[in-house]
Amino acid sequence: MFPTIMIIDDEPSILKSLSGLLTDEGFEVITATNGYEGLKRIEKESPDLVLLDIWMPGIDGIETLKEIKKSNPSIQVIIITGHGNIETAVRATKLGAFDLIEKPLSIDKVIVDINNALNFRRLEEENRYLRKKTVEKHSLNGSSRAVNELKKQIAVVAPTRSWVLITGENGVGKELAARSIHQLSDRAEQPLIDINCAALSEDRLESELFGHEKGASTEDPARKRGRFEMANEGTLFLDEIGDMSMKTQAKLLRVFQEQKFQRVGGGRDINVDVRVIAATNKDLEAEIQRGAFREELYYRINEIPISVPPLRERVEDIPALAQIFLEKRSKENGLKPKRMTPEALEVLCGYSWPGNVRELKNLIGRLVIMLDTDVVDVSDIPAPYNPDQGGGYRTEDALYELNDLEAAKERFEAEFLHRKLLQYAYDIERTAKAVGMTPKTLQERLNGFGITL
Repeated sequence: MFPTIMIIDDEPSILKSLSGLLTDEGFEVITATNGYEGLKRIEKESPDLVLLDIWMPGIDGIETLKEIKKSNPSIQVIIITGHGNIETAVRATKLGAFDLIEKPLSIDKVIVDINNALNFRRLEEENRYLRKKTVEKHSLNGSSRAVNELKKQIAVVAPTRSWVLITGENGVGKELAARSIHQLSDRAEQPLIDINCAALSEDRLESELFGHEKGASTEDPARKRGRFEMANEGTLFLDEIGDMSMKTQAKLLRVFQEQKFQRVGGGRDINVDVRVIAATNKDLEAEIQRGAFREELYYRINEIPISVPPLRERVEDIPALAQIFLEKRSKENGLKPKRMTPEALEVLCGYSWPGNVRELKNLIGRLVIMLDTDVVDVSDIPAPYNPDQGGGYRTEDALYELNDLEAAKERFEAEFLHRKLLQYAYDIERTAKAVGMTPKTLQERLNGFGITL
């Protein structure tokens, strides 16, 4: 199928000559003698590109361009004019014109511009498709009333410039909510830079946020850009901001107020334009009362509060989530997709899920890997999810079937760490302390076992 080019010009000689040349080049061509006629034909035939004269009686080219971009922003427009000047070119470009070419027209220039504009349109369409897939990938799954209400809140706040504070228990999907807000915002083409404030020491967090000059860090002697710098014109996601030290909070507040900072060990101000989304599983108002969180910082980041509901308040979403995780984990491991019986799903719906969606995802991942059957039944669901299993656990049988001692040790360690995570409600610091590891080491081990936090 050949691209369709519309020519809007009040000079019959231009319409005739240009139409013939473009037809010879293999394009479908439609014409209009004024802006009003052109807009009506665009509405009916939706061309791929418009060649638009500036000076026409009635609706001139600039007004026609405005209307085209308002109703059909994906249509590329090239301005043609015999009275071209810098002011007109700048104005047309700001309104969305791809380029401006002057009469007398060079057919070689016209063909090159048309092909460039059509290629640009294809790239835009590909980007829109990829962006749509990214939004779908990072979207909150489920159709419960609680999730639908959350999606509505995100749809309202995302296009604004407001900063957002996302609250909710561990594992509910606060990061997914943050990514959804970013992807639906006007900053979606710019980066979303995230940092987990709970996973780093005070000095390391400061260096990660603001960067450092050469020689200012013993761990990384080279000069380094911080997350603020990387997020410029995009979004900075501060996960678990409630775990940030008071000292770092003070520096962060100053950057928020001034929109500029200095790298650690540096003396030059760096200006930034970032939208901030913060998240926490803590009650920050209670943290303020006990002197662990700065009140000014709280009011700065809490322009729009959004709460992500725990899984126990959206039980009707569990079957859909379980199926999504079954398919995804099976595909990741090159296995035939498994399905879950209604009775097994009923058992899952009866559990309280202290680790929320993350806990469900990890359980499904273990079942996919450990079970040889294609159908997950009630008897396959282990304790504590299945009350009928008591202290028994199907995966222990699989552990003793292994002949390789190292493989058995690794599988035991994965299971041990996962149960400890459950015991401490997916709190990485408490779990690490309980098992005698640093949070960083525990995080690395969990990543190695495919256990997500």
